[in-house]
Amino acid sequence: MRPTTPADTGAPPKMEQFMSSEAQEQRDRRSGTRTLIDKMLIERQRMLVLFERVAGVEPYADETPTDELLKEFSEILVDYIASGHFGLYERISEGKERRRGIVKLAEELYPRIANTTQIAVEFNDVMEKANGDGNSGNLTNMLSKLGEELAVRIELEDQLISEMIGHA
Repeated sequence: MRPTTPADTGAPPKMEQFMSSEAQEQRDRRSGTRTLIDKMLIERQRMLVLFERVAGVEPYADETPTDELLKEFSEILVDYIASGHFGLYERISEGKERRRGIVKLAEELYPRIANTTQIAVEFNDVMEKANGDGNSGNLTNMLSKLGEELAVRIELEDQLISEMIGHA
């Protein structure tokens, strides 16, 4: 008995059967890019929810951030920054992105994104050094500065993501 094929079952043939190996490779690369983008966006969402809680943004205005919440936020913040840096931006810097327009845009945006990374790392370092004393000192001012920088970063990332997805 011979194996059943899609033609035998009346099922439509799979797209891969009609794609060149180059086209399949390109589709796989785009899939990898999309996976990196999705991971970064998930980390971003987690970070933003915790940022709102820590900063006392509505509906969390009456909530005072605990040391545990500050620690969790700092960890998620670092995860988010790393997912962009070691995922998406590293892919571009290593030459894995072949679309010149995207590479050019990334080169324009990256210095400003790197600045936001530095500010996030500095915030994390201060929180680690506070060691259980996260509610003292200049937390409100630090969160304000961090929030402004995160807004800039998100805007820049969205420009890059839009360009990448628009050319998928």
